[in-house]
Formats: sequence, structure tokens, C-alpha cells
Amino acid sequence: MANNTATSTGPVWDWAAGHGPVTGALSATTGALALATTGAATGMPAGWALAAGAAGAIGHTVTSLRERLAARTIGMRAASWLLGAGWTTSAITHGPLTWTALGSLATLGVGIGAAARSTLLHEEARELESLAAAERQVSRELSAERRAIAAEWVDRVQRVCGGITLRVLAVEMWPTGTGFTIDAELPPGGITYERIAQASAQLSADARLPHGCTATASQGIDQGRVLIDVTTVNVLVGEIAYPSDYAPLSLHTGLPWGVRPDGREVQAYLREQCGLIVGPTGSGKTNFVHTVLAGFARATDILTWVIDLNAGSAGLPWVRPALAADGGGDPVRPGIDWLAATYEEASLMLDAAVRIGKHRKVAYQDLMARANTDLLPVSAQIPQIMLVIDEGAEILASSDPRMRKLASKILEVIRLLRAMGIRTVLTALGATGSVLGNLMIRREAKARVCLTGGEVEGMDLSKVFPGARGLRVSQAPYKGAGFMGTPESPAGLFKAWRIKPNQIADIVRATSALHPRLDEQSAKAAGADYARRWDQARIAWMRDTLTTTQSPVAATDQAPARPGLNLSAHRDQQPPAPTVDADTLAAKFMAEIDAEFGTTTEPSTGTHDAQPPAGLKLSAFRTEREDNEARQAALALLLAAGPEGTGASAIARALTDAHGTTRQTVVGWLKTWTEEGTAVRIGSGTKTRYVHQRHMPDHPVED
Repeated sequence: MANNTATSTGPVWDWAAGHGPVTGALSATTGALALATTGAATGMPAGWALAAGAAGAIGHTVTSLRERLAARTIGMRAASWLLGAGWTTSAITHGPLTWTALGSLATLGVGIGAAARSTLLHEEARELESLAAAERQVSRELSAERRAIAAEWVDRVQRVCGGITLRVLAVEMWPTGTGFTIDAELPPGGITYERIAQASAQLSADARLPHGCTATASQGIDQGRVLIDVTTVNVLVGEIAYPSDYAPLSLHTGLPWGVRPDGREVQAYLREQCGLIVGPTGSGKTNFVHTVLAGFARATDILTWVIDLNAGSAGLPWVRPALAADGGGDPVRPGIDWLAATYEEASLMLDAAVRIGKHRKVAYQDLMARANTDLLPVSAQIPQIMLVIDEGAEILASSDPRMRKLASKILEVIRLLRAMGIRTVLTALGATGSVLGNLMIRREAKARVCLTGGEVEGMDLSKVFPGARGLRVSQAPYKGAGFMGTPESPAGLFKAWRIKPNQIADIVRATSALHPRLDEQSAKAAGADYARRWDQARIAWMRDTLTTTQSPVAATDQAPARPGLNLSAHRDQQPPAPTVDADTLAAKFMAEIDAEFGTTTEPSTGTHDAQPPAGLKLSAFRTEREDNEARQAALALLLAAGPEGTGASAIARALTDAHGTTRQTVVGWLKTWTEEGTAVRIGSGTKTRYVHQRHMPDHPVED
């Protein structure tokens, strides 16, 4: 037989709830009736009920006084106990089941319920009035404080700023408790907020503000209003850790770069703007660059390219976690998409950026027409490319011929590719005319940061924030503190977050799945220079930043390990068993890398007589065994080629059968020999050839 579940349609009782006026009265009357009936049947002395009622009345009076209830409520509760006890005593004496007794009990219950309801409403009204009175008291205190602040600053501005009399409309206290904002109306007669802004230092001194605190004036809601931000607590002194929330960000909604003295995050909007970061040595500029890269890593519609000709130090912390990944899960993608540490790599990167921008102008005409815009609709499918160029302003001002070539490419990117979603963030060591004299920088880099670190020499704030009044280096003498201004937020004090290497690694791992891929059209335009940016020959230098540890047993039984990563699917493991084919395992792993990054080419496998080393050693995502004999043979072929020289492909073809050497390995050797001066590189592209230095001792090396 089928089980039918009955659905209850009656009232649902909450047995844990307290009594209300009705249930309280019902409980009291039924309890009294039950006690009187039992007492009459058993011959219980009637005085016991009266004594119990008196005790109940006394107990409730004491608890009500502790709860600070109204006298009406206390009297009602005591009267209920005494009346109930009186009826019970009478009912035990004369019988509880007479019509007189039952009628009087019902009347007593109705009276108790009505009285309870009345006192409950009175208590609620009394409580609301108490809360309202407390709020009015707080409001009076705040209003008094604000009125005092308003009067004080009206007098101060009038005294310091040459008789300007303000009419204060509001005083807003900052939630952080570090200051307040005064919204005031300027007097008639053409007075502007700038008259007050230029007296910032005098106002701060007159108000006896602590060091690091300022009184700065900015535009109000209209040209007849002024906002005066007064900082009363110096928040620039200590470190403020980078937020641990690595939630996804978007280029369109702003990227947080730090906090204002009032605790508000200051946002940078870089869809059409470039960025400029100025900071001398010791000011925290490198740390701030990492903060910028952290925001880019969290953005789902940004690809980050970094140029740092100082050994790539700005980008290495964002690549190392991917090289050294050992989590045993999904592979970790680098926090940046491309890193250039040499002039040659930087040239390849900038050339690729220009090709991408020009190709996007043609390839996405239909998309822009459908969106009815002349700006490329940047998204996760078509990401914006942000080029972070450390000390890029110095490159633009350099007189070195090679740097001038690089500078012309940077300016081409800045000048031509705004609409196509390619922007730059440049850094500079100083705020001087020679560094910031380029009109293109001043015009396009509208998101500007100046970290002073207390340095006065070469820090002309008027060069970074022309037109801003009242900004002085002495206001931000702490590391990580300085000034930031954007078109959306006027130049003012701010504090950069502190971000440490361990947190950078955490961000790289946490945001690995957020990074977009370069769209197909852009990747096609970027060509092989972009597709092979992670090839071992181009990032072998990154391998030197990694250290591989070996157990004592492995160090005894196996050959010394070369620098690199010992991994299988991005994690360390024990050396493979003798029955496992190392070449097969390497090929399998390389297929996984290709599927994840799409940047590597499968190495040719050959027959080697030498015993493979214990475990797989990866050097920048490629398995390579250097054969000294093959290297010497390649050098001999280069020498035998004479003054005409030879190319990498010809050498590789000659060595493939005998040594199984790949063309990429030969390219790496030739690059090393060129840097060492053993060989000379002539030509470019498909016409590139290499000549041994013996055959042309006076020939200059071409770039």
C-alpha cells in the first residue's frame, strides 16, 4: 500500500517561544484552576497558595527592577501573582468548580491578558524612546563637534588665505577616524578653490597638524564650492600589507594602486591612459611596480609584458613560481605573459606589439562597427596588452644609439596603439625635465605616481603634477609614501601597499586560471617571436635563478645535477626506474607543456650512447642533453665554413645523423659564441649567417 504523507494545515506551535499576553493569561488561569482542584481534593491548606503567590510577586518585582522595567509593568506582574494566589486560596476553601469560582477566574484571566498587552506596548514605546534619545544625544554631540570644526576652519581660512570667508555646508568625518572633509561654499567675487589650495602648507601649520598630515583643497561639486580634506592621523608611516583578497579585476572597473590617507583605495583606469611611476632609489618604487603587476595579474582582460634591462628583476618574481611549480595539481602559468631582460628581446617584444596593434586595426573593423565605437572592445577574449617598462623614461632620454632605437619603438607604441588596446607603464628614477621632458609622456601618461622617500634632489613635483598646488616632498618622507594623481582623482597623498616575494608567489598561483590568452588575430600578427617567447634558448637565463636540491643518496649514486627543474608534470619525483624510457617520458611531458602554454616545439630525439642522468632535468620547459662532442663538431663546422660563414640549419643538418642535435640547440650555441666573441652574426631573418672570428677579425658584430 502506498504511503501517503499528510500535510498539516493547522497552526504551528513554537514551544520554545515565550508567553505573550494571551498565552500568558491562559497559562496562569489554567494553572490556578489545576492547583485549586488538586488542593481541594487532597485537603491542602489554603494558606500555602497565598504564600506561593506572595513569593512569586516578590521574585518578579526583583527581576523587573534589575531589568529596569517601568513601574506600570512591575505593578502589573505583582498584581497578577497576588490576584491569582487569592483566587486559588478562595477556590480551595469554597470549591473551584462552582459557577462563581469559574466566572471569576475567567474574568481574572481576561484582565491579566489586557493588562499584559497594555504594559507590553508601553515597554516597547519606552524602549524606542530610549533609543531615539540616545541617537539624539549622539547626533547633538556630533553636530556640536562638527559645528566647532566648521567655525574653527572658517576662522582659519579667513586668517591664512587673505580674508576669504567660507560658508560651511557640511563636515564629513572619515570612517577610518583619520580626518575629515569640509564642504564649503566660496564667497562671491570670483574666488576659486586654488586660492585655498596654494595655502595648504600654511593651513596645516596653523592647525598644528602632525607631520605627514595635510590640509588640501580640491574642486567641489561646482566651481563655487571647495572641498578641504584634513588629515589628522599620519597613516603614511607604517607598512600597509597588500590585501589578501585576490578576487578578479577588470581593466574597465579600475585597478587599485594604493590607499589615500582617509583609507579609500585609489584606482587607476588604463584603458586609454598610460602610467608613469617616478621614484628614486629607496623610495619603494620596485615594490610599487610589483603592486601594479599584482593588479594586472588579477585582471581577466589584461596581458602583461615586462621590459627590464636590469637583469629582468622586475618580472622574475612573477615567472619563478611557474618555473618551480611543484604543487602536484594543474600547471601554474606565469604571472606575466612575456619578460624581456635584454635589448634584443625588448626589440622583439616592441616589434610584436606594433604588429599586433596595426593588425587589430584591420582585423576588428567589423567588431568595432557592431559595437559602434572607434575603440577596440577589450575583453577576456581580446585582452589589452600592458607593457611595463622599468626605467622606461630613462630609455627615452638616453643618448645611446641602441637605446634611442628602443625609445623610438616605445614612442610608436604609445603614439599609435591606444585605440587598439596596447598601453604602457613607464618608471623613472627622478622627476626632472631631462627625464620627463618628452611631450608624449606628459600627454599620454595621465595616471601618475611619485614616490618621494623623502628625497628632495631631482624631485620636482611640478614636473609630475603640473598645476597641482600645495604638494611638498616633506609631506611624504616615508618609503612607499608619495603622491598619486589621475584624471579621475586629483593629485594627493597616498600610500602604496607592501607586497613581499611570498605573497607574489601566492598571487601567481591564485590567479593562474584568470590570465587570458592572446586572441587568435593578434597571435597571428605577433608571429614566432611571441609564440616562442618561452623557448629554452630565450629564457635559459631564468634557469640560473632556480636551485635544485638533491638527497644525499641521489648525490652519491647519480651524476651531478645541472641547474633546472626536476619535475614530472610540474612536480618533483624520484628518479625513473631503469625500465622507463627517458625520451618517451620527456616527449609526453613536452606535449603537456605545449597543450598548456602553446609555445614550445617538440625536440627531435636521437640515439645517445651516454647513460641518461637520474631523473628528468627541465631547463626552461625543454629537455636538453648537451653533448660536448656535438658542440665541438659544430664549432669545427663553423670554422671550416670560412669567410662566407654558415647558418644554424646547415650545422644542425650536418650533426643530426651523428649526434641527434636539433636546430634549436645549435641556435643556442651560436648565440653564446656571438656573445663571447667567438663568432660574428651577419644579416637578419632568413639571411642570417655566422662567421668564425678568425676569418674576420676586424668585422663589427651586428645587432
